[in-house]
This record gives sequence, structure tokens and C-alpha cells, in this order.
Amino acid sequence: MEQFTVRTNQRMEMVDITDQVNSLLSKSGAKEGLCIVYIPHTTCGVTVNEGADPAVARDILEHLARLVPKTGPYHHREGNADSHILTTLVGSSQAFVVQGGKVRLGTWQRIFLCEFDGPRTRTVWVKLIGA
Repeated sequence: MEQFTVRTNQRMEMVDITDQVNSLLSKSGAKEGLCIVYIPHTTCGVTVNEGADPAVARDILEHLARLVPKTGPYHHREGNADSHILTTLVGSSQAFVVQGGKVRLGTWQRIFLCEFDGPRTRTVWVKLIGA
């Protein structure tokens, strides 16, 4: 397993980590297999979506914030209950097919770390299964 860190700059943001994931795969020398990207944090997740138009990430974050508002009738009193809920909705891991030494993505797809309680330094774990 390999890992890298990402420094986020805002409370909520989506950071494209596709190149970092592919760089680790390239260093491994593996050409084919399955790649698991896992975020070991309870207020930060990972997803796949369009990376060509930054408005897509903005739309996603704005709608998630409306779906799960920062303030609410939450029992968790640290002020980040919404971040925990958003991470549960988005998820902490994604699996990818590796082909030709890179994750196999659709034309517009990119891998995003989803920060919901930043700014922070986040860790991303990458595990390659296969040859």
C-alpha cells in the first residue's frame, strides 16, 4: 500500500487527485489490476465525477450543503456533524480498474478527494491488487 497527503484550503472543496493516484501506480510498475483509493478520515471522502468543468464540483458541493446544512439539530457538538454525514453519503473509498499502468476512467472523469471539514492535511491510501 502507498499513500500521499493533500492539503485542503477550504471547509468544503473537491480536490482532483487523479494525477497523484496515477503517479503511485506508475512507480509501482504494475500495468493491470484493481486499485482501491481509501480516505482514512471521518469528515473527508472520495468520489469520481467530471473534471473538465469546475462548475460541476461547485454544483455538487452547493447542493450537498443544502441537503445537509452546517447547523442543524445535531447531537454531535464539535460543530462538524454535517461533515460526518456528508462523508457517509459520499463514501470513503472507490475501486478502479488499472489498465496500462493507470486508472481506467471515462472521458471526463477524474478522482476527487471531497473535503467537508477543512482546511486540513488529508491522507490518501492507494492499494493495488494485481500484477
